[in-house]
Amino acid sequence: MKVLLDRIPILIALLKRYPGLVALFGFCSGVASFLLVDRQAHLAKVLGVVLVVSWVWLILENLLLERIAQRFGFELPLPLLRYGTQMIHQESLFFVLPFFFITTTWNSGQLLFSGLLAIAALASITDPIYYRWLAPRRWLLLIFHSLTLFAVMLTALPIIFHLSTPQSYRIALLVATLLALPSLPGLIGGAGWRRILLLAALPLAMAGAGWLARVWVPPATLWLTEVAISDRFDGAQRAPGLSLARITPQQMHDDGLYAYTSINAPRGLDERIYHVWQHNGREVDRIALDISGGRKEGYRAWTHKLNFPASPEGRWQVRVVTEAGQMIGVLRFDVVDAQAK
Repeated sequence: MKVLLDRIPILIALLKRYPGLVALFGFCSGVASFLLVDRQAHLAKVLGVVLVVSWVWLILENLLLERIAQRFGFELPLPLLRYGTQMIHQESLFFVLPFFFITTTWNSGQLLFSGLLAIAALASITDPIYYRWLAPRRWLLLIFHSLTLFAVMLTALPIIFHLSTPQSYRIALLVATLLALPSLPGLIGGAGWRRILLLAALPLAMAGAGWLARVWVPPATLWLTEVAISDRFDGAQRAPGLSLARITPQQMHDDGLYAYTSINAPRGLDERIYHVWQHNGREVDRIALDISGGRKEGYRAWTHKLNFPASPEGRWQVRVVTEAGQMIGVLRFDVVDAQAK
């Protein structure tokens, strides 16, 4: 043990001298995990467990340090603990970023969540921000850690346990809320019944806000690989005709329209999704698809809509969403009269 303790200052000095190596390692391992996702279920499981354990450590840090000092007769250097926490954040954030970046519909509200993850990742590798602004503010550090844990669980649960995206979202939100409970008394001042009321209401508000915000959170392990809006479909080949961006009302009313989506699910897919047809921002149809299976090119699913308004001109969208309301992607097309086309 003494030999190990004697090497700790050397380790700290190396980390201070080459801080970029930690960030580079986190980035490379994150990309590798995404590219080899079928072989990385173990890594996802380890990251999830490490994050939970390290979160508990953040909450009980002072108590655990005292216990370790009493039991083993030495104190863990605080800089080493801080570097350990930073490495966990870096590895975790760079593990999930490739998943969220490829699944994000960037011209939607999902930009906010994925952008926030990107900012968190940059903060984790920028020492002046992490150590001078983030780490000294314990409440902010706990929020930072909870966000990281939430993102890792959204990614890891479908990979490890083959859960659907609605199940994964509910569990991740529940765990993040429960693990935030021990930190709330230190964040809420005052005394008496008002403090008790706040302590009871804040977790409910957090969970409610997290559930309402699900439409802005991409499904980390589902993304579209091929999409098309067409007035033709080859049933034998399960392939759409020419993808159309501008359609006349006559085309719509003659044979209807097909919305074709190929969904990539690295660990398989077994859940209900919806094709939500919208006209000028207003939902006009919601068609459910129960899909199960998985293929390298993506799971092929399509809907055939025949009923359209008498005056269908305008902007149309087909939003592909999960049962929990998370958007996998969106198809867009315009309906114009024959002369305008």
